[in-house]
Amino acid sequence: MGFCQLLKKASLVGAFFVPAIWLSTARAEVFCPAPATLARVEVQRVVDGDTVRLKDGRSVRMIGINAPETARKGRADEPFAIAARRRLEALVAASDGRVGLVPGRESQDRYGRTLAHLYGANGENLEAQLLAEGLGFQVGVAPNVDLVPCQQAAENAARQARLGIWRQSPVQTVAQLKRSGFAVVSGRVSKIERNRGGIWIELQGALVLRIASDQASQFDAAMLKGLQGRVIEARGWVQDRSRHGGLKKPQARWLLPLTDPGMLKSIP
Repeated sequence: MGFCQLLKKASLVGAFFVPAIWLSTARAEVFCPAPATLARVEVQRVVDGDTVRLKDGRSVRMIGINAPETARKGRADEPFAIAARRRLEALVAASDGRVGLVPGRESQDRYGRTLAHLYGANGENLEAQLLAEGLGFQVGVAPNVDLVPCQQAAENAARQARLGIWRQSPVQTVAQLKRSGFAVVSGRVSKIERNRGGIWIELQGALVLRIASDQASQFDAAMLKGLQGRVIEARGWVQDRSRHGGLKKPQARWLLPLTDPGMLKSIP
């Protein structure tokens, strides 16, 4: 049985047994508590595991989490996509449909959605709760990175307990990359180069990580230099440069832009 099939099977089992896990473990620690004051908004519906529609018409993309994708454009639901959506629905319902909202430093994405952190009536950060239950991937996209440390801690708790998406490791090797989209990828660094386009970290295979020039100051230069020859783990939205003739020799096929140090780590 392949990796995706294993995860799908696990997600079906999780649909029945994850609630018990939530009750027994998710409350053990509170990650990213709410600020003293915040605006309350009414939720019309939960779109998926990281997006809600408000009654005022706004679509809110939650900051710091990337939940598995629900079915679209001929693709099936990703493992735990339905579980993530149902859990978010339950968290919203537990707050009587009203949640706290803290807009990000960058308040909208390219699709016009509001970028914000959401909080339940109990003051707990909804993104962190989902991450702590293994129902999404933590991801920090500058400049909306204020809660990266506590959200990483929430994800680490789920990863160590092998909850949800971490039940079977979702980390891919470079050779396993098949399409564009969000991915957690591991590989060995073969080359690090800096030029006017930024910092380029090449991994053995066909993947290059790019830190744009205007983001380079956010990264520790000595740390990056020390990655040469090491196995690292990176996460973010992988782009296929071979599409539409955009690949030039000897460029790597896959490109993964990094905007925050939290998207990259060295593997011991």
